[in-house]
Amino acid sequence: MRLSTRPAEAAPFAYVTNGNSNTVSVIDTATKKVVATVLVGNSPEGDAVTPDGKHAYVANAGSGNVSVIKTANNKVVAAILVGNLPTGIAITPDGKHAYVTNNGDGTVSMIATATNTVVAAVLVGNNPLFIAVTPDGTHAYVANGGSGNVSVIKTATNKVVATIPVGNVPEGVAIAPDGTHAYVANGGSGNVSVIKTATNKVVATIPVGNNPRVIAVTPDGTHAYVTNGNSAPVSVIDTATKKVVATVLVGNSPTGVAFTPDGTHAYVANENSGNVSVIKTAPNKVVATIPVGNEPISVGIGPP
Repeated sequence: MRLSTRPAEAAPFAYVTNGNSNTVSVIDTATKKVVATVLVGNSPEGDAVTPDGKHAYVANAGSGNVSVIKTANNKVVAAILVGNLPTGIAITPDGKHAYVTNNGDGTVSMIATATNTVVAAVLVGNNPLFIAVTPDGTHAYVANGGSGNVSVIKTATNKVVATIPVGNVPEGVAIAPDGTHAYVANGGSGNVSVIKTATNKVVATIPVGNNPRVIAVTPDGTHAYVTNGNSAPVSVIDTATKKVVATVLVGNSPTGVAFTPDGTHAYVANENSGNVSVIKTAPNKVVATIPVGNEPISVGIGPP
């Protein structure tokens, strides 16, 4: 295991889970090179970095726990038992809680980050996969792959307040920066459902590629990038017109995608290529390919 300390003035770091290596690759986005490899639990899937950039939380599907990485030295400082097959993870904007989907038991675990303990469990749909929290922190949207719907959790009470039918096998979910819309990648339908959060109704369905998996919205909210697991291109959606305006060829079976805070680059984990494609968002071209571990799945990027 290689370790690297990060200087305070460093550019954002990208944390990439390697599902078949049981590691996380840490990429310096300034140099586009791996600067550390951190051993975590078995079969890591989703990950997220706290808003202050001090910790990365990693959902280990094969271990039933969450690894907490201290980013100052890239060491694991805690392992938190959650539910069965933890898959997706999202952190509230205030950094106080992490929400973890448990694919194997249809629940979401809420972790208090101050103590790294589970303080609540919420029953959602079947096979919850990925999760996103609204910018104001009031709600979490959970894609239930086995139910074909999205559960909306009110974070103040940890109760499900809405269940929204979407497409088949919803996997990825992302919220617009202004909080007005949620975007859901439906792996079994080849499309993206657009939910208006004020009404929790689907207002558009956008055809994309084959087996869309994960989705992320640019920091300025103008575009959404969708990885298509069974077809190499990434679909770029104009959020104003709700149409695909570009496709970007990346590696094999792209899965996770995340943006740098300035929105100039998207990092895409290519599960079957063992690498990460770096897309320059203007003009949607791959500018680097970074080798990582086996079966990279998720990308979490910290603040600047």
